[in-house]
Amino acid sequence: MAELLQPVVRYGQIARMWVRASRAYPVSWAMLVVGGFLINIIEFVGIWILFQNVDDLGGFTLRQVAFLYGGTGVAFALADLVAGRAERLGQMIRLGKLDQMMVRPVPLLVQVCADEFALRRVSRVAQAAVVLAWGCGAVDWTAPRLLLTVLMVASATVIFVAVFVALACVQFWTIDAAEVANAFTYGGVTVTAYPLSIFPGELVKALTFVVPLAFVNWYPSLYVLGEPDPLGYPGWTQWLSPAVAVLFTAVAAVVWRAGVRSYRSTGS
Repeated sequence: MAELLQPVVRYGQIARMWVRASRAYPVSWAMLVVGGFLINIIEFVGIWILFQNVDDLGGFTLRQVAFLYGGTGVAFALADLVAGRAERLGQMIRLGKLDQMMVRPVPLLVQVCADEFALRRVSRVAQAAVVLAWGCGAVDWTAPRLLLTVLMVASATVIFVAVFVALACVQFWTIDAAEVANAFTYGGVTVTAYPLSIFPGELVKALTFVVPLAFVNWYPSLYVLGEPDPLGYPGWTQWLSPAVAVLFTAVAAVVWRAGVRSYRSTGS
């Protein structure tokens, strides 16, 4: 058991080191946190302005959209906090930093994800949590709905971490293709922040069967909010997010292992 927890312990040690470094400039750190919170809250203000001109969006009220936005936002912000640095894998390769990491007695993935850990990103978690808490006012709470909400946020966080890692691995072969990963990570969180009922059915099917990001929040939210599925899938599909998270994790592990095995230093 202790051996299984060793990567978590190492991650915590590296993260604490970077947090202590950031505390050397407390005023700058505080301004970054507050500024980040205000910038992120503007995103939802844009949705609020949109609802001043329409009664609903794809059949969903403003509070229901807030639930969708907050659910995916909290999960993405947590994943970005924990593993967002993986998207800079190409930069680490070019600078020779990855070569240095490979000779240290700490798992490589732990070092990549914890490198330059930025606690200031907690501002995005706080912003999304505030929106989610407000959106929860649209829910007629029962024990299963509360359970599924917790599972939704936890599963979505794992899914986004896996997406960060898997797509970062593209840079093992291309060296510099961070934009490809961003298209799926930041693009994915943007799409899932809105009701998928506003998009063509073909896109929803692609997000269900090809790149199943619809399980981040869409299907669980249909159950929690008591809304019917526009595509008419069985009710049990709304509980599949944990299984999809396991699938994403397995794919990310395989891709990461293949990437490390094929890695050739740039000689930097």
